[in-house]
Amino acid sequence: MADSFLILAQAAGGGPGGAVNILFIVALFAIMYFMMIRPQQKQMKAHKELLAGLKKGDEVLTQGGLIGRIQVITEREVTLEVSNGVRIRVLKTSVAGRYAVGPEAPAAEKKEEK
Repeated sequence: MADSFLILAQAAGGGPGGAVNILFIVALFAIMYFMMIRPQQKQMKAHKELLAGLKKGDEVLTQGGLIGRIQVITEREVTLEVSNGVRIRVLKTSVAGRYAVGPEAPAAEKKEEK
């Protein structure tokens, strides 16, 4: 009877290979964390800092590709002037970044490439 429990325990991974399996799972989680979760958290933190630093007069690019100058900022919304007299309201979270015009744009792209 005791032999059958020993055989079942080894078949279920309770033998010496069980520690290797647990180590493998821990290693997979560590790889997933450093390759996927941590970069995502850094990106979210940078986006929150961008949104917190927005002010009236900034030119921004939305996730939909609209470029406009900020006219009004509320807690949830931003009013953009996309053309003379044409204003639209968008959610603050849909602002993808600041839009640089002129010689500043290539310099910003070079910094991102490094």
